[in-house]
Amino acid sequence: MTSTASSTDTRQDLAPHEQRPSWQGRLRRFGYRAKAAGPARDGADGGDVADRLVPPFAQPGPRLWAALGLSQRLGDRLARWSGWGGPLLVTLLAGLLRFWHLGSPKAVIFDETYYAKDSWALVHRGFEVNWDKNANDLILSTGGHVPIPHDAAYVVHPPVGKYVIGLGELIFGFDPFGWRFMTALLGTLSVLLLCRIGRRLFRSTFLGCVAGALMAVDGLHFVMSRTSLLDGVLMFFVLAAFGCLLIDRDRARARLAAALPVDADGRVRPDAHVAETARLGWRPWRWAAGLLLGLAIGTKWNGLYVLAAFCVMAVLWDVGARRVSGAHRPYRAVLKRDTGIAFLATVPVALAVYLLSWLGWILSPSDGTGGYFRDWAATEGKGGSWTFLPDWLRSLWHYEHEVYEFHVGLSSPHTYMSNPWSWIVDGRPVSYFYESPSPGSAGCPAGAGDKCAREVLALGTPMLWWAACAALVYVLWRWFFRRDWRAGAIACGVAAGYLPWFLYQERTIFFFYAVVFVPFLCLAVAMLIGALLGPPGATDTRRVAGATGAGVLVLLITWNFIYFWPLYTGTAIPIDDWRARMWLDTWV
Repeated sequence: MTSTASSTDTRQDLAPHEQRPSWQGRLRRFGYRAKAAGPARDGADGGDVADRLVPPFAQPGPRLWAALGLSQRLGDRLARWSGWGGPLLVTLLAGLLRFWHLGSPKAVIFDETYYAKDSWALVHRGFEVNWDKNANDLILSTGGHVPIPHDAAYVVHPPVGKYVIGLGELIFGFDPFGWRFMTALLGTLSVLLLCRIGRRLFRSTFLGCVAGALMAVDGLHFVMSRTSLLDGVLMFFVLAAFGCLLIDRDRARARLAAALPVDADGRVRPDAHVAETARLGWRPWRWAAGLLLGLAIGTKWNGLYVLAAFCVMAVLWDVGARRVSGAHRPYRAVLKRDTGIAFLATVPVALAVYLLSWLGWILSPSDGTGGYFRDWAATEGKGGSWTFLPDWLRSLWHYEHEVYEFHVGLSSPHTYMSNPWSWIVDGRPVSYFYESPSPGSAGCPAGAGDKCAREVLALGTPMLWWAACAALVYVLWRWFFRRDWRAGAIACGVAAGYLPWFLYQERTIFFFYAVVFVPFLCLAVAMLIGALLGPPGATDTRRVAGATGAGVLVLLITWNFIYFWPLYTGTAIPIDDWRARMWLDTWV
């Protein structure tokens, strides 16, 4: 097949294989690439700089449509519609999986005992409250018709994620379906985002849909989408911010390309003066990224690491754009032309959004009947050198300091705590729910003989995660030795969500925190699949071999998800079947 739609290689200007001299065809096996004809200028080859700044999207070749028995006209129409049609189909599948029996188990599972109730109080009171010990049973037995206490509770996470969960509760009620609805919705939409992000990153609709489909069948993402915890909400905001920065990158580079001169042959040429002096405007997508990163920080504080990593990544993208455009001193040009507005669009915006997320707590009474520590500045915090600041701000700062001290000092042992070294290989999943129904009850088959097991296990699809280990090695190789910016972007996403936890190895931490970088693991595997499929111009034999290997990998991952489906959904299975799925001793 001559289609380039399934390759991660965006170099589209190679001559057809059959038109090359025989010596060039032989050298091509060793990575040789012939330069385009034309005089070099400013260190660039004779190609169109516009294609280097904003590479075109790969299009299926005519042989693909011929193989499928379709006309070229119909094929072109399908190619145009596939940019949205493919991602929407993958998203539909993900949504059906995530919303299927969303209210089951009809129980308060794992940390839903905190976030479901905190969210309900937050959307009604503006701050979290202390609930009675029997509140969970009362909520489930009455359908959520319970009075909300008034005593403020000390909580250690910002309010944005709980507002998101609370929105679902306001719409559908204070019950398992209601408090899981928004995480399921954001989990589904994150699949759509990843399809579109992968398409833009790889310039391939096919690979974008592969990345989204892989996340649709990842067990950890699936379970987190069906549980009202904060980390799934955080993942959505982080992924959306990454997508906004990716669009901003394309828009900024397109603007640079439009400002560059065009030669007599109609090709865009590099120009040092334009590259170093062109202004790229206010860049609204970067402001949108700043807003989303503020929402991420307002969900959980580890969004701060993501903010720092994405800001560095965006600056390096600007440097690369100006270098390709011909700048002799790209870092200096970015510092003068881009850094100021980039900083304003991200850091201050993110911090302002974070502050606004506390508005309910800020507006609560300061006479002791409002949010926790809301009256601190008027009581224990009187005096000092910061009294010129508003009381609400000093009280909030004190609250944040106390929360920080809690987080860094949290070392209470927990059955399912794990070291981040084990996360990447699915070493220690977290059991959210477990019960042992007798035969003939709670879905346990009457002929099961022994008791059944019914569990919700936050376990990444093993075949996907183990393939991701190899994919990360490939991504790092592409970044370090091929200077592939796409590999660097994927590595940045993984590093921002993963590496900070190595600073807190003595702290009580859990595997499900890893859901934040699951989208980037899926992008890494999709990039590896693109490499397996082969570069543009590969022979039919190479394509068939690559497609076979990639297809087997995807089928194994899909089968693995189906195999572990009972453990992801709390479906009752005979205890022997449950034991057969405990592949590692650390999973029990």
